Amino acid sequence: MYELVQAVFNGDEKTALHQLIYTLSASGKRYLLRNEILQAFADYCHESQKPAYFYHSSSIGKLIQYTHEIIIEEESTWFVIRPKIANQEVWRLTANLDSFEQMTQQALLDVRDRLVNRYQPGILEIDLHPFYEDSPRIDDPRNIGQGLAYLNRYLCNQLLTDPEYWVEMLFQALQGLQHDGIRLLLSDRIPSGIHLAKQIKLALKLVNERSPHEPYEKFSLDLQELGFEPGWGNTAARVSETLELLDRLIYSPEPGILEAFVARVPAVFRVVLISIHGWVGQEDVVGRDETLSQVIYVLEQARSLENELREQIKLAGLDQLGIKPHVIILTRLIPNCEGTFCYLPLEKVQDTENAWILRVPFGEFNPEITNNWISKFEIWPYLEQFAIDAEKELLTQFKGKPNLLVGNYSDGNLVASLLSRRMKVTQCNIAHSLEKPKYLFSNLYWQDLENQYHFSAQFTADLISMNAADFIITSSYQEIVGTPDTIGQYESYKCFTMPQLYHVVDGIDLFSPKFNLVPPGVNESIFFPYSQKENRDSNLCTEIHNLLFSREDPQILGHLDRPNKRPIFSVSSISSIKNLAGLAECFGQSQRLQEHCNLILLSSKLHPDEATNPEEAEEIQKLHNIIDRYHLHSKIRWLGMRIPSSSLGEAYRVVADCQGISVHFARFESFGRSILEAMISGLPTFATQFGGSLEIIENQEEEFNVNPTDLVETAKKILDFFEKCNTHPEHWQEVSEWMSQRVHNRYNWHLYSNQLLLLAKMFTFWNFVAPENNEARDRYMETLFHLIYKPRAEKILEKHMGANS
Repeated sequence: MYELVQAVFNGDEKTALHQLIYTLSASGKRYLLRNEILQAFADYCHESQKPAYFYHSSSIGKLIQYTHEIIIEEESTWFVIRPKIANQEVWRLTANLDSFEQMTQQALLDVRDRLVNRYQPGILEIDLHPFYEDSPRIDDPRNIGQGLAYLNRYLCNQLLTDPEYWVEMLFQALQGLQHDGIRLLLSDRIPSGIHLAKQIKLALKLVNERSPHEPYEKFSLDLQELGFEPGWGNTAARVSETLELLDRLIYSPEPGILEAFVARVPAVFRVVLISIHGWVGQEDVVGRDETLSQVIYVLEQARSLENELREQIKLAGLDQLGIKPHVIILTRLIPNCEGTFCYLPLEKVQDTENAWILRVPFGEFNPEITNNWISKFEIWPYLEQFAIDAEKELLTQFKGKPNLLVGNYSDGNLVASLLSRRMKVTQCNIAHSLEKPKYLFSNLYWQDLENQYHFSAQFTADLISMNAADFIITSSYQEIVGTPDTIGQYESYKCFTMPQLYHVVDGIDLFSPKFNLVPPGVNESIFFPYSQKENRDSNLCTEIHNLLFSREDPQILGHLDRPNKRPIFSVSSISSIKNLAGLAECFGQSQRLQEHCNLILLSSKLHPDEATNPEEAEEIQKLHNIIDRYHLHSKIRWLGMRIPSSSLGEAYRVVADCQGISVHFARFESFGRSILEAMISGLPTFATQFGGSLEIIENQEEEFNVNPTDLVETAKKILDFFEKCNTHPEHWQEVSEWMSQRVHNRYNWHLYSNQLLLLAKMFTFWNFVAPENNEARDRYMETLFHLIYKPRAEKILEKHMGANS
């Protein structure tokens, strides 16, 4: 960026820069973000009658396009410039415009602290850079999130560079495999990597003389004589393929061969999925609004992983030895569980053979708090003891250690980190949604928000778990590093301040191969295309149609004067971020939308007195006010009730029968399960441009991604779509089919589970052959835990212990 900065500073455009800064200063704002900066520059160009090219193509125009923040002080103006994804530069311009110099990240953090009058010299600095300095690192930002592919190439290069050493390490990794005392793959008869390479040839000769379909049991003793234990395959053909992959890997290593071989290695049998703060129950008892999708996700995750593990065990020929997969969802036991089964210590997951919900109670503190459900913002004081207690229970249930720990959400990830450290087990993190980027300036003003949200504990927990994790999976690329115009969720942890607590100078390496894209799937037995008439229940269809369009109920607001208009359908919990009120406002402001469409909203609540917190009550009331202000009672149906998943699937299909659309209007959505559910049902879906939906609706972004802050443009996009459908009746059908196939092919649980288990095996192998700086890193994480996290959590506990006293 140096050349561009110099072009502005030393050229004719310096005057324009000075005038722009003067205009910004005159506005009274001292901290401006990208959208405000772009708007201010557009206004400046218009008022100064600049030529059309000036906004985009001038040097200052290009500089402004790259600028994400401007901070104005008396003596200087600071520019935070993002010249490319995952890269940030800080430049300071003095007030008299006599110098423009590049500054450090530390200097930027000091400026932000001064901005809120909370500057503290000598503040603690957190810098994780040294722990990634000597690690393999992705070079191209476009490949961020493709860590597995990178590791495959890296390891194959190592095999080529120093084949003897790496073959020996590969041998040692395979030789150590066992399950419940049963040796797998290799016995002591094979003492070294060199000997393994020779024995593979003999084993291949033996199995290739057999019929391809001959069961492993028929020739197992012959293979054992050569030093090969069970686990290579269930038939002669499968054993031959696996041995051939290993043989090719030793002599001509290629990434595809390595991945195919590692995928077949029987190394994962016991998996723990950690999901703590939700009401993890079944029979549609799936938690509060803030945890609803989380519980659905983890139940489907458990079923899918058990299916995949069972299939892998069978193909490896290990089912004949009585080996079975064992999946545990680890959550908290809630004594006052409001009529649910969340008081049961152990509950089998429906539609599985050996997947269980294991519930561990929180320690004995104040039972007035710990006997009840606890919000994700308040849960932090109980997690350390929970991890200690959970370890004992897991060892009892498994009768041994698990092979993989998967954390879900910030609290689950912290517990996964604690358990991984104690048990020496591979750890995977899934954030789903990080709170810091969702709440604007939440780190900068953390002290003002602390009583309500306790962000100091949460953001510290995030830092600890994301760096301690062996690998991280995300649903989308933007979750890691955003887009050219927006900062990614993980990227927001790269450099930030918690004034008067600590500075994060370098919080995470975004180029680390630990990041991998593994999007979740959809339960296709519940959510399937409306066109599959043979799979639909006609009685349920009639019932749901009446519910959506005509049934009277105390929990339904609105009566449609013209029910045959195209329906706009939106399913969401009620919060300022989910923004149902914004969608209603968009509908209310557009007479043309009201002429052509009805609006149908499905949330869990209808009245403010049903809210569980003040923000929710405020949003519910806001929605009522909008409906009243725009007189929408005859054009809207608002269903404030929970309906079972089977009914929700049919609701999407009923709206599709009417050739309607789905709109997901969140201010930010890290991914969006409801987007997938609507799309696979065959419902053309408009989704927020802020978040992962950009990747879900790939190649159709211009038409179907909407800006929830631009109500006029959103209404225009929807009307343009319906106009196309009216002009070309086949258009709705074409979009419907494309969206349904997009989700079916890209977002399915089989792909997810297969990839997750492959990552677990690869990173376990990687940690064995090249453990890097993990011990030093983990000790640093322990220091952060005891120095910062625990004192912050103890402050929450003090408040809880004083409750009701």
